[in-house]
Amino acid sequence: MIKINLLPYRTSKKKETATQQIVLLVIIVLVALVVVGVVYAVTIGKINATKSEISSQENELQALKKKIGEIDNLKKLQAEVQKKLDILGQLRKDKTGPAIRLARLSDSVTERMWLTRYVETGTTVSISGLAYNEDLIADFMRKIQSSPEFINVELQVSEQQEISGLKLKKFDISCALNVAKKEEPAKDAAKGAQASKEEIKK
Repeated sequence: MIKINLLPYRTSKKKETATQQIVLLVIIVLVALVVVGVVYAVTIGKINATKSEISSQENELQALKKKIGEIDNLKKLQAEVQKKLDILGQLRKDKTGPAIRLARLSDSVTERMWLTRYVETGTTVSISGLAYNEDLIADFMRKIQSSPEFINVELQVSEQQEISGLKLKKFDISCALNVAKKEEPAKDAAKGAQASKEEIKK
């Protein structure tokens, strides 16, 4: 009877199976590592993209805050300018005395005419100047006569004078301040106060 020893074959088969299992395990580990690597890389990419987006938004926020600050500064500056304009407007509205009279004279002076002297002595005013012709002097006198600040405008002197080769008219004008215009409100106030006193006595 013939006997066959199968032990070496079985041992060889077991070794081959073990080798295949090891190779398969190695492949699985490698695939798992690749998958983990890919997932990690994608995750890192998303994190970096998110960080970049956050940084960009922070920069935009800082720029927006800067613009808001500039707008606030502009609003403050605008408010300050408006306040100053209101003060100037009120001063122009309320101004009295020589300031407003000089402003009237300045508005009355036309081209080819210059004022050289302005003096107030009590209620009397003396004005001197130069003009190209007598028509300009007459027009100037009409303008100040029509203003509420001056009355009794009269031409005292009008004579020809040569300056730097130009033949000009030198003039002296006298007028009076319209003090009656200022006294009327005071008189009205005094009358009102007197009437109030009489009513109290009754």
